[in-house]
Amino acid sequence: MRRDQLEHAIRTACQIIGHDAVVVVGSQSILGSFTEDELPAEATMSAEIDILPLGADNTETARLADLIEGVAGEWSPFEEQHGFSIDGVDLETAILPGGWRDRLVRVQNANTAALSGDPQYTGWCLDKEDLCVAKLCALREKDRNFVAALLDAELVEISVISARLAEVPAKHRVSAEHARVWLATRG
Repeated sequence: MRRDQLEHAIRTACQIIGHDAVVVVGSQSILGSFTEDELPAEATMSAEIDILPLGADNTETARLADLIEGVAGEWSPFEEQHGFSIDGVDLETAILPGGWRDRLVRVQNANTAALSGDPQYTGWCLDKEDLCVAKLCALREKDRNFVAALLDAELVEISVISARLAEVPAKHRVSAEHARVWLATRG
């Protein structure tokens, strides 16, 4: 995936739900911090972008996520035309550390504007280490490979990831502990 595709997904998701901002929570949020040329191939392999709409509550967020999924999700005409899909997700999709909202990376430029040029749409991408926390807490091999590639490329800080793993909500502590054990083998 490329940065321009991320920008296209942000613009499209905002237009689908009629909002001016969304949060990118999946692996492609790394494109908010780095261009595809700066990243290892393992970090840009996904052909889907996980978009978290900003609803008043999780029920509204889930409804908006379903709208995005219905229009631009897997096997949609959007995916067929553009070569990637947009997955609408809700607040339960990613396990994130406390304070993650304060560290979001803004993506807003000419590519995230409406065709008229106004208004601008904003994509808020996860901070690179918060993304690694979410990926490691998912406990999937593909997610560990993603984080390993970023660590090997020295694009993320192992100490920051480790510290943030301690900040995940209590109900996810077991996942965070498994992630910390895996991370310790990398240090």
